[in-house]
Amino acid sequence: MRRTKADADATRKKILNAAERMFYEKGVSNTTLDQVASEAGVTRGAVYWHFANKTDLFLALYEAVPLPHEDMIARDIESEAFDTLVIVERATGDWLETLARDEQRQRILSIMLRCDYDHAMSAVLAKQREIDERHNAMLELAFSRALERGQLRERWTPASAVRALHWMMMGLCTDWLLFGRSFDLVAEGRDTLRHLFSGFRGEGMIRRPFSTQRSEEDVQ
Repeated sequence: MRRTKADADATRKKILNAAERMFYEKGVSNTTLDQVASEAGVTRGAVYWHFANKTDLFLALYEAVPLPHEDMIARDIESEAFDTLVIVERATGDWLETLARDEQRQRILSIMLRCDYDHAMSAVLAKQREIDERHNAMLELAFSRALERGQLRERWTPASAVRALHWMMMGLCTDWLLFGRSFDLVAEGRDTLRHLFSGFRGEGMIRRPFSTQRSEEDVQ
C-alpha cells in the first residue's frame, strides 16, 4: 500500500511537471491532456485518474504558488511589539525575493498571466478570486491594525491601501515576467515598496524594525 501511494504521488508529480512545461511553451488553450500525457510518459488514463480535466490540472498548478507569507502576517499583526506596516512590507519584499530565485514559480505565474480565461477556465478564475479575496481580507485587517495604532495615515483607508499594494505588486510582477526581466526585481521592487509604505505611514512615524528576539526566532 505504501509503495502504491508513493507510485501514485510520483505519477501525479510527473503529470504536473509536464503540464507546467507544456502550458508554458504552448499556452493553456493550445495544450491537450493527450499532449500532457505524452510529455509525462504516462497514459491518458493516468492523467484522468489524478485530474478530472484540464481545469483541474491547472488549478493544481495554481495552488502550488502561495501568496506572500500569509501565515506570518496573520500571526504578527496582532502583536503590539511590532510595527504592522513593517510586517507587511517585509513579507511582500521577501515574496519578491522568492519569485526572483524560483524559476518554477516564475513559469507558473507567467502561465497564469498569459492564460485566456474562457468558459473552460472560469473555475480557475473563480479560484483566483477566492484566494485573492482571502488574502486581501487579511491585508485589510493588517492595515486596520496599523490605522488603529497611528501607523497608517488617516488619508488612507485600509481598503485603499490594499488596492494600492495589490496593483503595485501586480504591475511589477507582470512587467518583470512578461517583458524580458529587464530590471532587478528584488532591488527595484523593495525600493518601490519603501516609497509606497513611506506614503502609508502616519506623520512623524518612524519605521520600527523587528525586535532582536524576533530576529533570533526567524533564524531558528
